Order: sequence, then C-alpha cells, then structure tokens
Amino acid sequence: MSAPASVVMRRVDRDESGMRVDRWFKEHYPGLGFGHLQKLLRSGQVRVDGGRVKTSTRLVAGQEVRVPPLATGDVRPQTKATIRDRRDVDVLNDALLYEDSQVYVFNKPAGLAVQGGSGVNRHVDGMLEAFRDRHGRKPRLVHRLDRDTAGVLVVARTRSAAAFFGKAFKERESRKLYWALVKGVPKPPQGKISTFLVRGEGDDAERMRVARHGERGADHALSHYAVADQAGSRLSWLIMRPVTGRTHQLRAHAAHIGNPIIGDSKYFDVENWELPGGIQNRLHLLARRIILPHPTGGILDVTAPLPPHMAQSWAVLGFDETGGEAAAEAV
Repeated sequence: MSAPASVVMRRVDRDESGMRVDRWFKEHYPGLGFGHLQKLLRSGQVRVDGGRVKTSTRLVAGQEVRVPPLATGDVRPQTKATIRDRRDVDVLNDALLYEDSQVYVFNKPAGLAVQGGSGVNRHVDGMLEAFRDRHGRKPRLVHRLDRDTAGVLVVARTRSAAAFFGKAFKERESRKLYWALVKGVPKPPQGKISTFLVRGEGDDAERMRVARHGERGADHALSHYAVADQAGSRLSWLIMRPVTGRTHQLRAHAAHIGNPIIGDSKYFDVENWELPGGIQNRLHLLARRIILPHPTGGILDVTAPLPPHMAQSWAVLGFDETGGEAAAEAV
C-alpha cells in the first residue's frame, strides 16, 4: 500500500485483532521504518481510537488507527547516497525494522558494508558504536550481507543473544529468503543448486568459483530457488534460499546455472548483453526475510522492503510483490 499524503483513518479488521501496532504498520506500510514509527507514536501523530499507543500495544477489531501523512520522506528508503552526510545514529534509527531487549533488525542499505576492510571507512559494525547502551555494551553482529546486497540484518543487543543467534545460524535453524532479478529463466523453474565453492586466485581472488571434485579448501554450498515471475525469456524474479552460508553463495550459484544476477559486477559475465531501459546496473539482490528462533522464545520473523533500484525495476517489469509469497512456499 502506498503512503498516505493526508491523514487517514483505518479500521482494524477482524483478522487483525490482537496484532501489535508495529506489526500492523509493517503489514500495511512496509516501507515505514521502525525508527520513524516510534517517532510518530511518541509525538502522538499515530493514535488508536484517539489515544496514544506504543509499538507493543495490541489492537482490537473495530478500532480506528490514525495514520498521518507519510509522503514527506518517512518511507523513503535509504541509499548509499542519502546516508553519506548523516549521523550514524540517525541512519541506524531510520533503518530499524524491529527491536526488543535482545535484538535489533536493520534494513541495510545497498552499498553500505557490514564490516571494515581495505578502503572501507564506514560500515555497520563501526556505526553500532552509536548504539552502545548505558553500560557501554555495543551490539554485536551475528551474520553478514555483501556490501551491495540490501535487506534484513540481525544484530544482537547482548552477549547471550549473540551466542544464541550464533548457535541458531550454525545449526541451520534460520530460514533466509532472498529476492533476485536474474538474466533468463532457470530450467527447471524450481530446484536446488548443490556445489562445492572455493575462492579464486590472482585476479579472481575476490570471486568464488565452483570447485573441482576433491579440490582442497572447497566448501559445500546448497541453495534452493523458485521463479516468482518473469519478463518473457529475458529476465526473471527468483526467490532464493541459502541452506549453507558461503561467501557470495547465491551470486555464484545463480551464475553457475546460467542465470547471473542483474548488476552483479563480479559474476555477471555475458558478452553483448544490454540492460532493458529503466533498469539500473546495480546488484539486484535483496535479503527479503529472515525467520529464526528468538532468545526468549517464539520466532523472530522480519521482512525488508525493496531498495529503490529494485523497486524501480519491479515497476518497469510489472512484477507484483505479493507474487513472492506463493513462490517462497516452494523453497
């Protein structure tokens, strides 16, 4: 649903009874960051039946939610360019998708590195200094995304939560779903990719390649995929689920089956291929959703919106985002 340009009063449906306020906004306005929602609640711009509420307030069927105008930048996705001159704390607050006492979940912008490295001056790990608590404890990364991959990034707020999430990822108790725009249409349209991957050498040291049988240093990599939609035979939208967590796994696997991800500077190597009009030459890979156990019980389930360049491509190609839900069941 698009953001309202004026105040809107929305009635809570029967099947939404008991839903938390933050989850209700996530369902109806997925582009509205958690940090922005908190500000709107604190200032009283969002109200339920005329009264102030918190993100954790449970809604009741028939109540009316006051939704203020959101067209002034509240739902504007962040990009590498838009965060350049902003304070770390503001960038992270606007990227918040979810938080509680144990975890932060951020919508990492494409182009922002997760950790430092050669030539990397600004990264999420460094920015988390701005989120130290009153005891001086800094939140901890528990998994990573490539610099040019946008989407869901989980950060533990405590040492015990970091250990819990680390164990969950190691024992493959998490379910990570990615959206990708790729060249061509995979055959079959649903399947798995199982290979061994090894880092290249020399000029290819920053790339992973499919290893030869028995090659030293290679690690098994397993990914599942399903086609959610396609634009003729030239482009297709894939839902991808990595079972293992190897470096560049989805990017290398997509290229391996002959369907490299659009805008992938490392793995898209197709001669005389031109981008369709209206599609930017940027990596079209989104960490769309993550589902994993929560340290205090229950399940953490968070979804990220499309970054601007992918939203533009989806609009150009006429892809309906709701089509991704059915395809996700196949992976």
